[in-house]
Amino acid sequence: MKHKVSAVLAAGAATAAAAIALGSPPSAVAIPSVPGAPPSGPCALRGISDDVAESAETPAGFSRSSGTVEALTLFIDFPDARATMSPRDRFAEFFPAATDYFRTSSYGRLTYRPRPLLRWIRMSRPLAAYGIQRGAGFDPASDGGYHALSREVVRAVDPLVDFRDYDVINIIATPNAGPPATRTVLSVTFSGGDMGLRTADGVPFRNASFIWSRQTGASAFRVLNHENAHSFGLPDLYFTDGRDAPPPAGHWDPMDEDWGPSNDFVGWHKWKLGWLSADQVHCVPHRGTPGEHTLTPVSARGGTKIVVIPTSPHTALVAEARTRGLLDPTVCRPGILIYRVATHVPSGRGPLRIVDATPHSGGCYRDNKYVDPELTDATFRPGDTYTDRTTGAAVTVLTENPDGTYRVRVTPARA
Repeated sequence: MKHKVSAVLAAGAATAAAAIALGSPPSAVAIPSVPGAPPSGPCALRGISDDVAESAETPAGFSRSSGTVEALTLFIDFPDARATMSPRDRFAEFFPAATDYFRTSSYGRLTYRPRPLLRWIRMSRPLAAYGIQRGAGFDPASDGGYHALSREVVRAVDPLVDFRDYDVINIIATPNAGPPATRTVLSVTFSGGDMGLRTADGVPFRNASFIWSRQTGASAFRVLNHENAHSFGLPDLYFTDGRDAPPPAGHWDPMDEDWGPSNDFVGWHKWKLGWLSADQVHCVPHRGTPGEHTLTPVSARGGTKIVVIPTSPHTALVAEARTRGLLDPTVCRPGILIYRVATHVPSGRGPLRIVDATPHSGGCYRDNKYVDPELTDATFRPGDTYTDRTTGAAVTVLTENPDGTYRVRVTPARA
């Protein structure tokens, strides 16, 4: 799939190139600030462009993720799993909580509007006939799976709604259909490209999230925020290939752990989603000089949010401040979170990995069984330094300031 380079991206890259060419390399490249604009400049790394990924630029076909997002929200049940509650009550399990979450996390840059059709849409066959299980696909040639399910949904609502009015689609099943979330999580999103199903309005059926069962623990609604974030272009951070390995990001981002108590998105994701203006991102390119930066916690409005240090054409170190906040109640060791981003690594294979400042410590938050504790104390504190042995890129935490900000010193990667 080919995508044109945006004018903003080209202009940002040109600005950075000119700055580097005019003399001694800068410690950080200034990029013109446009609130809600897509990432641009030398730190907006390219990578996978035909699927969800950590690539800074999200390709065409995915939903917008800033401004106003309209979410068609539908409810389905089955002959052998009839709804035992009203669609309004099922809707209330997610809203307005999911909307409030997006508003808070985006600093008001995403207005998420769920548009429910408050009726149960009865599928024509028992649930088992569709073969819905973890990993079920969207195959137009199949008589089962999500294509067959979606085809029935589209036929039922096409006379009632205009799909052209919506950015994302939520299909929420009655919670008694399928296994409980404690046994297996079936919720899934099909986003981006054309999946071979069109509506009567002539638009492709895509960016559709299917929500099953109920998540457990506090903030259970966030399964919808996680799934919709796929429609915005974000990848899964947890391993989806069945490997027995510690979580790459843990409870630092809902694209890894979205169950239990709330957690906010990392700053790289907020930049990718258009929730940060360009002046909230400091870029430290190759051949730059070491420099100091003041970081405002991700949970607070305003201020510089991330420092990005490219380590190759497709990888970077990112530093941000994380402290306890409304969406981050589990933060038990405030400080600087450092992580590696790899834009060429597929979703579910570890495209974003937290650097643990205290490996094998067992963590500092052990109060909730839905939070993997090991990474909860991963942040770096004043006096700590992390150095990437391969590239020489380094971050030193200098001070925690009285106003809650952190001062860091950053050394760029070797050219």
